[in-house]
Amino acid sequence: MKNKIILAAFALLLTFSACQKEEAYDREAQLKADTEIIQKFIVDQKLEDVKESNGLFYQILKPGTGTVPVKVTDDVTVKYEARLLDGTVVDKTNTDAVSFPLSGVIEGWQKGIPLIKAGGKIRLIIPSTMAYTNRKVGAIPANSPLDFTVDLISVNKESN
Repeated sequence: MKNKIILAAFALLLTFSACQKEEAYDREAQLKADTEIIQKFIVDQKLEDVKESNGLFYQILKPGTGTVPVKVTDDVTVKYEARLLDGTVVDKTNTDAVSFPLSGVIEGWQKGIPLIKAGGKIRLIIPSTMAYTNRKVGAIPANSPLDFTVDLISVNKESN
């Protein structure tokens, strides 16, 4: 009986320690803060022809020659480089392109990549709310807007 009480107390302790309260995340406030940071970045970097759509900032560097629009349900083959706004490279493809379902990546890519066609190139300046939000991922700090340059090599259309 004593062992059961100790086991129950231990289980209860584990339950409470696993339920630590997370810091509240206010997406709207974070998007506002990110937008201000991104707008300052665009001015400071003297970037031209930057467009904004629903919080996503982008430059179409090369529209591409594909004939069919990209959909989130497609697989894409890309080469890319990801940077923090201070210029630190946090991820990039090596010499080989990579392929993956567009539906499996961050929201900023899902909204931005369909703006070009196969053979195109785009710069995406993505607020943290469309990237990794308030989570640290690898070398990317929490609440970090990201600056991607993406070459869309090819699109494998959905199979349905």
